[in-house]
Amino acid sequence: MEEDEVKTGAPEWMATFADLMALLMCFFVLLLSFSEMDVLKYKQVAGSMAQAFGVQNEVTADGIPKGTSVIAQEFSPGRPQPTIEPVMEQQTVDTTQQSLQTGQSDFGVDSNAIEATAEDAKELMIEKLKEMQEETLEDAEKVKEVLEKEISENMVEIDTGFRSITIRIRERGSFDSGSAVINPDFIPVMGKLREILGEIAGEIAVEGHTDNIPISTPMIPSNWHLSAERALSVAFQLLIDDTIEDNRMKVVGHADTRPFDTNDTEIGRSLNRRVEIVIHQSLDDETSAELNELQGMDNDLLDTLQIDEEELQAVR
Repeated sequence: MEEDEVKTGAPEWMATFADLMALLMCFFVLLLSFSEMDVLKYKQVAGSMAQAFGVQNEVTADGIPKGTSVIAQEFSPGRPQPTIEPVMEQQTVDTTQQSLQTGQSDFGVDSNAIEATAEDAKELMIEKLKEMQEETLEDAEKVKEVLEKEISENMVEIDTGFRSITIRIRERGSFDSGSAVINPDFIPVMGKLREILGEIAGEIAVEGHTDNIPISTPMIPSNWHLSAERALSVAFQLLIDDTIEDNRMKVVGHADTRPFDTNDTEIGRSLNRRVEIVIHQSLDDETSAELNELQGMDNDLLDTLQIDEEELQAVR
């Protein structure tokens, strides 16, 4: 029996297989050469991930990994700082430590750190509110300059609060007794008010007030009607053109429920017959939220700032 001849060298199919592998390699090399990487987008993604994981300082991990975070063990340790909001922010302060400093004991966050942070937040809030109050005082000075003549004649009075300006128009010179019609001589004053109020930010409340002596006429049956109609007359003059936007305005009649002075004397009653234009310059949402939280931590905060709670509610 003859044995099959064994040929030397690689089998014939090997050449075809080798050609196929070479072609595949060329194909993938071409794919790689055609591909492009958006470097800017890659950096943005990498930066977002770093911020999400609280990374503040990158340290080359040449030795033992530093830190105990399972997410980023190659980054340096730091002490977390309590904030007003229920979050912990880590500040990297020492790159030589082998573990993260949590600033916590077995019973929770370090109370001294919390007190220090709360005190700092309180001081920052006080400074911020004082700056806002200064802005309101500057606006009040602008009103005083415009109405200097009327103020000197005791026809108008200006008061300021934390974030409010009150322009108090006396009955004398602006309305006849028992009338809700503005005197023609007072119309130019309303023009001055209209111009300056158009330059000052804030919501405007026009509030009418009377004394406690009842009134009953065919045109004005009660003090409620008188206070409301006088406020409407003033508001109409302020809105006579487009200087002041309608959505900034509201009109209120208080009758004799909020006296400015006593009703037992003629002088006191004359002071109570008035129309007040109150400008409320509100707080932004962020400041209002922070102030609410600080009030919960410090009941004397408003007394420190000399802010009335009722006025604060009006500007929130």
